[in-house]
Amino acid sequence: MKLIYGVKDRPKFPQLIVFAIQQLLAIMAATLVVPVIVGHGMAPAAALFGAGVGTIVYLLFTKFRSPVFLGSSFAFLGSMAAAFAGASTVALGYLGLIIGAILAGLVYVIIALIVKLVGVAWINKLMPAVVIGPTVAIIGLSLAGNAVGDLGKAPAGGHKLIAIVCGLVTLAVVVICSTYGKKMARLIPFILGILAGYAVALVFTVIGNAAGIDALKVIDFSAFKALVADGVGLSTFVSIPDFTFVTAFGAFGELSGSYIATVAVAYIPVAFVVFAEHIADHKNISTIIEKDLLEDPGLHRTLLGDGVGSMVGALFGGCPNTTYGESVGCVAITGNASVVTILAAAIGAIIISFVSPFVAFVNSIPSCVMGGVCMALYGFIAVSGLKMIQKVDLEQNRNLFVVSVILIAGIGGLTLNFGKVTITSIACALILGILTNLLLSKKSEDK
Repeated sequence: MKLIYGVKDRPKFPQLIVFAIQQLLAIMAATLVVPVIVGHGMAPAAALFGAGVGTIVYLLFTKFRSPVFLGSSFAFLGSMAAAFAGASTVALGYLGLIIGAILAGLVYVIIALIVKLVGVAWINKLMPAVVIGPTVAIIGLSLAGNAVGDLGKAPAGGHKLIAIVCGLVTLAVVVICSTYGKKMARLIPFILGILAGYAVALVFTVIGNAAGIDALKVIDFSAFKALVADGVGLSTFVSIPDFTFVTAFGAFGELSGSYIATVAVAYIPVAFVVFAEHIADHKNISTIIEKDLLEDPGLHRTLLGDGVGSMVGALFGGCPNTTYGESVGCVAITGNASVVTILAAAIGAIIISFVSPFVAFVNSIPSCVMGGVCMALYGFIAVSGLKMIQKVDLEQNRNLFVVSVILIAGIGGLTLNFGKVTITSIACALILGILTNLLLSKKSEDK
């Protein structure tokens, strides 16, 4: 797809605000849900703040040449749970989150230094298009179940069919705006889709409340009710997130060597797994913007940005950050690769984390509506990967087997567990693909 705004382009300010909100809506749901899954009182608003700060750090390290937003990483869910499980108090658990993110970030820093010394030629040799293409496709396909699951999800008592209708309306508006819309509509299809889906869901919910029909209730307004539970005041509109470092302060006296070792074992191996996904994401966005980010600004810079950004983000929100496929998909579909848009979204995330009504609104967006959006987002990620192998000769058995192994391992959900460490299906698929490619590297003409 031809880019409407290139990496260095600067949209006009009113448009920039709208584009930034769209990026936020694309990444916000996933970013906010990670601390909810982990529990222990972690604040979603703090995670959003951390994602915004982490993204700014990433942009600084990459010299504002890589249009990617960082959000809370799902890969570290088990690691974060281990930090709390091994802690004697909640405060120590929060300190463990910070220590773990620092250790994981240091893995990226060390790899970045190695890359700086030896270059990236080995990466391209180890992960050519025949390996990285299907791996990127797997990133999108592995999320297909989440999108479809959300599409049919309604609050307790709500009917699945009603939810699917709302989700499909959202998807239809996104598709129509992206394909037939004028310039502005093509640039903000997700905002228009979410608003359309939300409006339909609101109509069903209002009718359901008025008629007492639970099956029609799609939107859960509990997030808004919680805001005004104690009366309307300044705190209803503005509140300071519960930052991780504040809760962790004072827990240093509880640290022990065994606890630090527990956190290290939980975080460091996962960092190597996420490194593989880092490569895949940046290969993908490089294809979209038609510029190799591993060469310029360089893999060492993207790794430093991701690693240090993750450390800083966890200091505030507790969640290690990672480059978001949803952000990449948003760039691909809208044709807006402006880094200024990503910067504005990061600043917006920081500001919005203090604005309670907006966070409540995002929390109230029905899962079915986000499911409709994600069907398009995840699909574009998968297609971007498949486009990478368009020029690969699949008549050669060597290439055919590499792609086959990656697709089947990834779609089949192959994972490996070593204690508390889980090698994700994407990482397993990539590793198998690399090994298969190396095994058959001498057989270049076999058909």
